[in-house]
Amino acid sequence: MFGIYLKRELSRRKKAALVIAMGLALGIALVITVNSVSAGMTQAQDKVLKSLYGLGTDMTVTKAQSAPKAGSSQGPRFQFDAKSSGKTSQSSDRVMTQGGQALKSSLVQWVAAQKGVASAVGALSLNVTKVDGSFTQGKAQSSGSGGQQGGPGGSGGGQPQVQGGGANFNVNSYSVAGVDVTNQALGPLATMKITSGKTFTSAQTDAKVAVVSTSYAKEKKYKAGSTFKISGTKYTVIGIATPDSSESTTDVYLPLKQAQSLGDAKNKVTTIYVKATDSKQIASVKKTIQSNISGTTVTTSSDLASTVSGSLSTASNLATSVGKWLSIAVLAAAFLVAALLTSSAVSRRVREFGTLKALGWPSRRVTRQVVGESVVNGLIGGLGIALGLAAAYAVTAISPKLTAQLGSTGGGMGGGPGGGPGGGGPGQQAAKNTVEIALSAPVSVTTIALAVGLAVAGGLIAGAMGGWRASRMRPADALRSVS
Repeated sequence: MFGIYLKRELSRRKKAALVIAMGLALGIALVITVNSVSAGMTQAQDKVLKSLYGLGTDMTVTKAQSAPKAGSSQGPRFQFDAKSSGKTSQSSDRVMTQGGQALKSSLVQWVAAQKGVASAVGALSLNVTKVDGSFTQGKAQSSGSGGQQGGPGGSGGGQPQVQGGGANFNVNSYSVAGVDVTNQALGPLATMKITSGKTFTSAQTDAKVAVVSTSYAKEKKYKAGSTFKISGTKYTVIGIATPDSSESTTDVYLPLKQAQSLGDAKNKVTTIYVKATDSKQIASVKKTIQSNISGTTVTTSSDLASTVSGSLSTASNLATSVGKWLSIAVLAAAFLVAALLTSSAVSRRVREFGTLKALGWPSRRVTRQVVGESVVNGLIGGLGIALGLAAAYAVTAISPKLTAQLGSTGGGMGGGPGGGPGGGGPGQQAAKNTVEIALSAPVSVTTIALAVGLAVAGGLIAGAMGGWRASRMRPADALRSVS
């Protein structure tokens, strides 16, 4: 009887049922869309932090570069001697540490031994300034700030100063990261994927081998087996690495001992990458390190997240603030409209419900009938799930591009290995790493379950309002409504 009556009443009031269902559907669709886009924003931010910070890294330890003495020059100086006659070509490399003041390698083991630390590795960030030139007659000397950070083929260095002859030379800079080959899951190579050749083995702690980034390999036409020299030392390329996302901020990766030898930084590192045992330990580990190693800057993933700016940050804020409250407001309005329309429909059915009560229907049966109709309307409103899924699919298909920039956290942030905390010397503005991310809108099972719950809840709320109105009707109301 309940089902038959329910079917008849819904078919009689198609327009009213459709209005209620569509109102709920729009509210549910908006909730799904906002939730899926917010989830996509979260995934995008995670990708940014992984590509700029290091996969599995919870914090990094660096030390700001000390201020230079008055009158001293921060840039490298190059000395070239040309023969008294004829023309000669010369090449010189200047290797300088970057990413802050060097720390003792022994601090890596000290950090790893702290309570709450799962593992720690050290890395050394270097900048190689290569000068190639031709000189004629006399003595040529060049001095300048050739230690500027730069990507592949980046230009650095000052203008040449030549005495008694002419000079024509080029200055190029590239970045080098010394990595702990025994633990590559943490540190500069953590976010890199070997796409050609192979990576380091744990036995190659002091081998003259290198892994180069895809972009640098393309520029220099390197492939697995190619060789190149740094300060006269010959290295063999064993692998080409591609970052999981964005562009690599390091051009060449070497075993840590080799990098220390090139940079005249024996038993030194510029960055310590730390992985905590769990997220609850991060704050206490950070406090312990800062209190025991003076002058260090401990940067956590949350510190980096707060520095992310650009369209990704703006869109994320809109999705989590404006989008959240907008979806709540629309959903609340849909529930309210459904409740009012249901109550109004019940008021127009005074004769019907009064007659049913006169025939012996108890109030609870009338209420159950009204609630049943409203729940069905709510379930029809569940079609909003399909609308929400379509909207989420459209966002994923279009994949709008968002940019994110990682700024300074105050600890000398910059172009360290793998894009992690590094930083330049005093007076240098911390470089910003820009990453472009394609936005997606993943829909989880939890979001769909929430949408189904909202559909049922909307029907129950409308049914409760209509049922309460119907339960207050008396048989005499039906008689008075007869004209």
